[in-house]
Amino acid sequence: MSRPIYLDNNATTPVSPRVFEAMVPYLTEHFGNPSSAYGAGRRVREAVEAARERVAALLGAEPREIAFTSCGTESDNAAIASALQTTGKRHVVVSAVEHSAVKVHAESLERQGYRVTWLPVGRDGTLEPAAVEAALTGDTAIVSVMWANNETGVLFPVREIAERCAARGVAFHTDAVQVPGKEAIDLKSTRIDYLSISGHKLHAPKGVGALYIRRRAKFLPYLHGGHQERGRRGGTENVASIIGLGEAAVEALEHLEEEQTRVRALRDRFEAAVLEALPGTEVNGHRTQRLPNTSNLSFTGVHAEQVLACLDREGICASAGSACTAGSMEPSHVLTAMGVPRERALASVRFSFSRANTEADLDRVLEVLPALIRGLREQPLSPDELRALAAA
Repeated sequence: MSRPIYLDNNATTPVSPRVFEAMVPYLTEHFGNPSSAYGAGRRVREAVEAARERVAALLGAEPREIAFTSCGTESDNAAIASALQTTGKRHVVVSAVEHSAVKVHAESLERQGYRVTWLPVGRDGTLEPAAVEAALTGDTAIVSVMWANNETGVLFPVREIAERCAARGVAFHTDAVQVPGKEAIDLKSTRIDYLSISGHKLHAPKGVGALYIRRRAKFLPYLHGGHQERGRRGGTENVASIIGLGEAAVEALEHLEEEQTRVRALRDRFEAAVLEALPGTEVNGHRTQRLPNTSNLSFTGVHAEQVLACLDREGICASAGSACTAGSMEPSHVLTAMGVPRERALASVRFSFSRANTEADLDRVLEVLPALIRGLREQPLSPDELRALAAA
């Protein structure tokens, strides 16, 4: 069987060979605890600090502003929790289209008696900075809005939002896990206080992430224990994965132009061909203000789970919106917040490309997808069949 054609890179990415090779010595030979005082531990500590410098370079930050975590979710939760603890305030502002890492945390805070403002987005998925500023009160502890939406790829104007928050004395956090390697980041030129990334979104392994904490920003640890990460996160560092994240950061910078040009061209060619071949297909989200790799399409007259199952049989991997809600018969909360009708939302499929994809991959997808959609439209499934498909 030929290799699968993987078009679900917003869910996770394959570990690059360079990253894997960089990690191996720290799984075998260099196994010392970086907190140890002896030579083997010191050498590992030096490697961790070198990785910190590489991640800082990717983000345009200072190494001491980077704290390693287990994932983007932990980073998101830590930033919000710290702001609530350090300010004593009880109001949080988030967008209605946040990833579940922020969305579910905010819902939990509401159950605990905190007040959460859910900012609406436009029909194209965009967010107005003025709407953020209008939501701020004297009791606002933090604003947390994503840099790029994981389902539609739509980019938020986080630099301007951060400036408006800073002018009002409110902390600002952004979930940026989809951005590194696709869009340039220079945190030195922004007023962003906290920023989250996750290794497995940029060809590093799962189980490692980072939280940028702007110098002089107040911060209390989310995980208590030892004094690792300058006292900002307890727990022995996941050394091999941190080394992998550092190597992935170097590669992300090296391939940034390729993501902006070749990968964007693949995405644009894909969309143009599908829209021409399949009348009734619509793009969800702003057509230009989005990541260069992401295409979210609604195929009127079919169900996304049905499309994905058929694509899977052809060796093509895609996603029905966020991977965290896969298998659900409920429409994506992102598309719902954008005002996308339920039927169209349930017919939406996300295709997310990476630098590993080729023109040959795209040729195969364009050979399969239009015929597949036409066939499904001619023989639609019953509601019972759709429910069984989603539960399978």
